[in-house]
Amino acid sequence: MIYDLIIVGSGPAGLAAAIYAQRAKLSTLVLEKEYMSGGQVVNTYEVDNYPGLPEIGGFELGMKFREHAEKLGASFLNIEVRHIGLEEEGRIKVIYTDREEYRARALILAMGAKHRMLGLPGEKRLTGMGVSYCATCDGAFFKGRATAVVGGGDVAVEDALFLARGCSKVYLIHRRDELRAAAVLQEQLKKCENVEFLWDTEVAGIEGDDHLECLKLKNKKTGEERMLDVDGLFIAVGTVPNTTSITNLLQLDENGYIVAGEDGTTNVPGIFAAGDVRTKQLRQIVTAVSDGANAVTSVQAYLNTL
Repeated sequence: MIYDLIIVGSGPAGLAAAIYAQRAKLSTLVLEKEYMSGGQVVNTYEVDNYPGLPEIGGFELGMKFREHAEKLGASFLNIEVRHIGLEEEGRIKVIYTDREEYRARALILAMGAKHRMLGLPGEKRLTGMGVSYCATCDGAFFKGRATAVVGGGDVAVEDALFLARGCSKVYLIHRRDELRAAAVLQEQLKKCENVEFLWDTEVAGIEGDDHLECLKLKNKKTGEERMLDVDGLFIAVGTVPNTTSITNLLQLDENGYIVAGEDGTTNVPGIFAAGDVRTKQLRQIVTAVSDGANAVTSVQAYLNTL
């Protein structure tokens, strides 16, 4: 069988694309690597910035997206994509998996990205219980409390600025003695009286039982170690796009993201990108969902040319 569309990934972008594809009456298959749809959102304790659904649990929101797609008749298959190829001069796209091959006239790649982790014991266990990778998503839950941000780029400084508006104290932990962030952002942060810079410092441990209690810090120059009591830790050391299956097919930017604009169009006709996997300014649930809708619109226009 040759589908009109195969969607790779079932996070918010992929699920939104599935919903729009079903409404457009396209024969569609969604391939998902994980056993649960929703992407990163299912690991978020509470989502408070998705319009119309304040204070909804991340798992619940992810399940609502999936249920909506299923209600419209979307087909899902739990399988991992190994790589993607082209047939018939690019008119047919072939998905190679560890079991079978699947063919479609168009693809939407919505594999998402994963936050770069510190790789410390306790980090994964306490994610959503004090450890976060998104200040705009979770910062509001720490109003009036002490938090820390790890990183030295624009995202880390922007996170610290965001947290400083509501937190009693914000520590910016950076392994070097200067930041990489834009000068204007650094100037803004240095004006915040409740922000303290911890230079030449790295997080050596994340402590807590059922929630984050404190951090073990180590000064890289002196070797001195100390404990820091905080309620929240925001890790902003970058993200890693899930693009290993298409590195030899599509144009990627220097960080490995698929080069694609708001319409999802890539350098290969008939292949579109949506959500966190593509080059974009803001990676949030709401922008991923809109990407999915835009990508299906582009798919329809492409299929009309065949």
